[in-house]
Amino acid sequence: MSDSVSQNEKNEPMAENIFFHQGADHLFNKKTTEKDAIEIIKKKIFDLSNIKNINFLLGAGASSDAIPDMKGLPKLIHETLEADKKIQILKMFDDLNLKLKSNLESILGSLYTKNNYFEDLGQKDTSIEELIEFIKSKIYELINISFREPTHISTLNLYKDFYKKTAFRNRDLSRVNIFTINNDLLSEKALDDLNINFNNGFGGGLERFFNPARFSYTYSRKIDGNFEKFESIDNMVYLYKMHGSINWVENFESNSFFNVQEVPIVYGDKNNLKNLMIYPTPLKQNKSLGSPYADLIREFQKKLLLPHSVLFIIGYSFRDEHINNIIYQALASNSTINLVIFGKLLETPIFKFNDRRIYKIYGEVEVGNKSKEKIHYFKYIVKNLLPDLDINRDDEILQVFIDQLAKKDNK
Repeated sequence: MSDSVSQNEKNEPMAENIFFHQGADHLFNKKTTEKDAIEIIKKKIFDLSNIKNINFLLGAGASSDAIPDMKGLPKLIHETLEADKKIQILKMFDDLNLKLKSNLESILGSLYTKNNYFEDLGQKDTSIEELIEFIKSKIYELINISFREPTHISTLNLYKDFYKKTAFRNRDLSRVNIFTINNDLLSEKALDDLNINFNNGFGGGLERFFNPARFSYTYSRKIDGNFEKFESIDNMVYLYKMHGSINWVENFESNSFFNVQEVPIVYGDKNNLKNLMIYPTPLKQNKSLGSPYADLIREFQKKLLLPHSVLFIIGYSFRDEHINNIIYQALASNSTINLVIFGKLLETPIFKFNDRRIYKIYGEVEVGNKSKEKIHYFKYIVKNLLPDLDINRDDEILQVFIDQLAKKDNK
């Protein structure tokens, strides 16, 4: 029996391509198998998932299967401007593209800065404004996806699985906070389909406007008809879109204190492009970090300073210095925070910190037919590493009914 076990252990793939660091320490040894390595990672994530304050930071990698890679967008913009014979703004774009090494965020940041400079002088450069609007329109076209296409459905289902595993927490723990720099609507669509309540800072009836005070609100239900006694509902998510969204517009004709409005959009709709609030750069249209960007960044900072917190970082490449600085400040100020970084980001400064509050997970595993899968990709994390929570049976019954009703309507 012992010989058989020994032989099985020899046949088990070793964890030589899986990396799990706590600070500078690698938590595996030469005898750790892939199976054991994944179990060690899962156990640590499970333990950290039971910390009182849980936060996720989702970057572009979480939506990459449905949203085209932004790295190829500068080439597309050049080709379109050339085809349309927009010579003046084509030259401006090509000059910036060359100097800023095809970094679209930096290009937009430079354009916003130039535009603000002319506005301060009481002047106007229509070519700069035209180029900004052109770039925003291309971003919008790529992000405003149809949720009926097979690839998009697959990514949407992945988001649903993610929220099923994160939204239903013990009510004695804080509700989960999802911070994202993505402008797409995958989170909102997934949460709506799952009938999960979410607070994104917007409220109202026919017209929904942003108000950061709403982030301090929660959903509760009355548990005693004779007394004013309430309890927090289980399925609740706080969603913070720190770089804006394709369904946010600036409405300067409203009576709201904040002029940021959430509007319904449909696939292919371009009616809201003029005042669209997408900002891949934190400069937005203003010289300073105005609302709602500053409010969302402030919420991120506030949450990371809470005692007994954890931040899971997925699909984020640490290219936004404003976000990076808040993470560094939290590490410097909050001794009880933990960071779990999924990604092979060996050249980023935070990866070089020897701090045992920082966990780094990356690598690949064999999945059959000699193929491999990245363990730090959103798909693998959701399917294999995040713990399944004990969802209330009543919620499962309701979801089954909703699914059956949808199938009936589609017949």
